[in-house]
Order: sequence, then structure tokens, then C-alpha cells
Amino acid sequence: MIEVVDLYKKFGRQEILKGVNLRIEKGQTFALIGGSGNGKSVLLKHIIGLMKPDKGSIMIGTEDITRLRGRRLRAIKDRLGIVFQFGALFDSLTIYENVAFPLKEKTKLSEAQIKEKVFKELEAVQLLEDRDKYPAQISGGMRKRVALARCLIMNPEIIFFDEPTTGLDPVIAKIIYNTIRSLQEKRRLTALIVSHEIPGIFQIVDRVAMLHGGKIISTGTPEEIQASTNPTVQKFLKGELE
Repeated sequence: MIEVVDLYKKFGRQEILKGVNLRIEKGQTFALIGGSGNGKSVLLKHIIGLMKPDKGSIMIGTEDITRLRGRRLRAIKDRLGIVFQFGALFDSLTIYENVAFPLKEKTKLSEAQIKEKVFKELEAVQLLEDRDKYPAQISGGMRKRVALARCLIMNPEIIFFDEPTTGLDPVIAKIIYNTIRSLQEKRRLTALIVSHEIPGIFQIVDRVAMLHGGKIISTGTPEEIQASTNPTVQKFLKGELE
């Protein structure tokens, strides 16, 4: 579903990505881990088409998005869904209005059809009863679930999560993880989760890749990553690596 091949990117003289190779199969839930400043967010921005690499390719299905422009690139982006780190909700809109927003902007559905879809997604993330509240009136974990519902309402084939549990306490983080896993299993989405939260993230993903120094230094199942003999991986897992 996603294949990154020899991806390079630098800003000025600073090399951020130094030949990244990554493959994510259709239907997988995949975690990209690593310390701050190692290029996780930069890599994510390349995969979703917000940045162009200096060198390399990014295949989404059969299309190399690094070579696409205009309408063809927009068509690929329409297949993607993104849940941003802080939710990116509209403070002046209710939860219902936030989730309905993409449908009103990008479709010609009637109000009745929009209502049916919004109610379905809010029920899936257990927020239907809170639909008339504003973002400031709900918790951080609830805001993350609203952002997830807003993303899913456009039926993406691939969904990206940028640090979905940052700033949440362990109990709420577990709820977010369980929600992501439950929805992924029901819809068979392909999901990429960018995170430095371990070991929590290992509970819900099929495979893990660690990005360090601009390169993928280890890939495997959560069990394989935890048993890795790579000293850098082990330092990160033990919290000894920033």
C-alpha cells in the first residue's frame, strides 16, 4: 500500500532523511517510532504529499506521489486521512459541526444524509451524546476522538496518526489506542502511527520501524523490536535515548 524508497531530504546543510526505506502492506497498522528530531514528522509530511524529497520515491498503491501534481495528486490525497497531533479542531464549531465539516466542504450530501453519517461516526467513538459541546468543553482524549471521527467520515483508505496520545495520561492513552485498534479491525484500514510513546503503541500495531539519524535502523513485529540486539533500539526502549 505504501512504499518509501531511498528517500532523502535536507534543509540547508542539515540532512534530515538520509535514504529512508519503508514498506507498509495493505491492512496493516504500522508504528513509526524514534526520538525527537530524528525526522519522523518530516517523513510523514512526505508520505502525505506535503513535502517533496530531494531524492527517492513514495509509492501509494501504484502511483509515485513524488512525481504527481495538480489533480492527480489531489486524487491520491483524497484517499488519505490524517489525525493531527493536537486534533486541529475548530474551536468555534460544536463537535457535530467539526465532524460534519468535511462533508459540507467536499460533498453534495443533504443535511439529512450528513446527519446520519455524523451520528454514525460519533457513535463509533462514543461521543454521540456530546455532539453539541464545543472543543473547549471536552477533555484532550475526547478531542482526539473527535478528530478521528472527522477523519473517518470521508472513508479514507489509509489513515495517518501524528503522536495520537501526546499529553494524555496512561488511562486515556489506552482508550485512544483501543479505539484506533477497534476501528482499524472493523474497517480494515491501512494505518501509520507516528509515535514516541512506548511500550503502549506496541499493543495495537502489527509492525514497527524505528527511525534514527535519518534512517530506518530496525523493522519488525513489536516482539521483534523489543527483542532487538541493536543497542540504539534498546536505549530508546529503555528511555535512555532522546
